[in-house]
Amino acid sequence: MDIHSILTVLILVIGFYMAWNIGANDVSNAMGTSVGSGALTLRRAVLLAAVLEFCGAYFVGANVSETMQRGLVNPEIFLTQPLILILGMCGALLGTSFWLQLASFLGWPVSTTHAIVGAIIGFGAIAGGFQAILWGEVISIVISWIISPLISGVISFIVFSFLQKKILYAMDPVEATRKAIPLFFFIVFTTFTLSLLSNGLQNLDLQISFVAALGIALFAGVIAGAIAYFVIQRMGVPTGYIQPQRPYSPQAVVSLDKAIKHLQRVRVSSSNETHERITAILQDVKSLSLELREETHFGERATEYHFVEKVFVYLQIISACYVAFAHGANDVANAIGPVAAVLDVLRNGAISETSTIPSWLLALGGFGIVIGLATWGWRVIETIGKKITELTPTRGFCAEFGAATTILIASKLGLPISTTHCLVGAVLGVGLARGLSALNLGMIREIVLSWIVTIPASAGMSILCFYILKAFFL
Repeated sequence: MDIHSILTVLILVIGFYMAWNIGANDVSNAMGTSVGSGALTLRRAVLLAAVLEFCGAYFVGANVSETMQRGLVNPEIFLTQPLILILGMCGALLGTSFWLQLASFLGWPVSTTHAIVGAIIGFGAIAGGFQAILWGEVISIVISWIISPLISGVISFIVFSFLQKKILYAMDPVEATRKAIPLFFFIVFTTFTLSLLSNGLQNLDLQISFVAALGIALFAGVIAGAIAYFVIQRMGVPTGYIQPQRPYSPQAVVSLDKAIKHLQRVRVSSSNETHERITAILQDVKSLSLELREETHFGERATEYHFVEKVFVYLQIISACYVAFAHGANDVANAIGPVAAVLDVLRNGAISETSTIPSWLLALGGFGIVIGLATWGWRVIETIGKKITELTPTRGFCAEFGAATTILIASKLGLPISTTHCLVGAVLGVGLARGLSALNLGMIREIVLSWIVTIPASAGMSILCFYILKAFFL
C-alpha cells in the first residue's frame, strides 16, 4: 500500500474516531435536559438523537464544515509542503479525540468546538508560524463563543418568563395551558421547518427561495398548532381538578416576595425613624403575603402543575429533536472539516483554493456521532441532566428551544459555535428567571473551568500527535 492510500485510510479512521468522541461527549448537550427532566428515558433519547443528529449533519452540516476546513489556517503557507498540512490536520483530529475521550470518561461536558479550533491553531502556529493563522476568523469565532450563550440565555429567559407569567402563575394553569400550547407548537414547527428549508437541502441539490421556505414553514406551523389544539382539547381535565375561583393570581405572591426582599435591604441601610417605619411596612407586607398564599393556594397546586408538565413533555420531546438536529448540523464540522481538507489535498496532489464536501463524508461524520452517542453518551448526559439544576419539562423545553435556535442561526452563518456554551447559557437563562438559587453554581463553575482547560489541553495533544506523525512519515 502506497503512502497516498495509507494517509487516506488514516484520515478517514481518525475522522470517524473524532466523530465518535463528539457523539460520546457533546451530544449530551442535545439530550441531557430531556433525560434529566424525565421527558425521555436514556434508551429513547439515544434512539431519537441518532436519527436527528444524522439528519442535521447530512442536510445542514456543509455550511460549517467549510469554515473549519479552510477558515482557520492559511493554506498558502503550506503550498510547497502539502504533506505538513495533511499531518497537521491528522494530528489536530487525533489530539482532540484523545482529550475528548478522557473528558467523556470523567463525565465532563467539554466543548468539542473549543477543542478542535484550539488544536488546529496549535498545529498551525507550530508548523507555519503565527502568520499561518487567520486571526480575523479566529477572533470572529471567539466572539461567537461569548455571544452565543448570551443569545441563547436571553431567548430561554424570555420564553420561560412568558411561560411563568401566562401559565405557571395564571389563576387557572390548566386553561392557560390549553390556550398557549398551540402557539408554542406553531413557533417550534415554523422555526424548525424554516431552518431546514431555507438553507438545509443543498446536499440534495434542492434549491428553494427564502420566501417560499417561509411560506412552507408558516403552513407547517399552522398545521402543527391546529393539531395541538385539537389534541389538547381531547385530553380533558385532570382527575380531581376543580376550576379555581381565586380573587388573586399567584403572580401577586411572587411580586410580594420580591417587595419583601427590597424592603429588607432598605431597612438594613436606614436608621432611627425611617428604620421603624420600614419595619412596620415590612410586617404588613409579610402578613399580606401570607394571606394571599392561603387565598391562592400557592403551595397546593400539584394537580394543576402535573397537568401542565405532562403536556409539556410532548413539546419537550419535539424540542429535543430540534436540539439534536441543530447539534448535528453544527458539530459534524468539527470532525469533517479537517478530513475534507486532507482528502482534497490527497486527491489533487496540491492545496486548492476551493473544494466541495461530498455527501458521503457528511454521512460518515453523522454515523460516527450516532455510534459515539449510543456507546458512551450516557456518561455526560447524566452530568447535564441531573447535576446543573433541577429540570422539569417546562424548564427543559425553554432551555432546549433557546439553545437550538442559537445553534441553527450560527450554522446558517457558518460560525462553529459551542453547543455546550449555548445550552449552559440557556439553562442559566431559565434559572435566572426562577432565581439564582435554582442553579448549582458549583457545577457550573467546574464546567466553565473545563472549558478553559480544553483549549490548551487539546492544542498540546495535537502538537504532540503532529510531531509523532511527522517523525513517522517524514
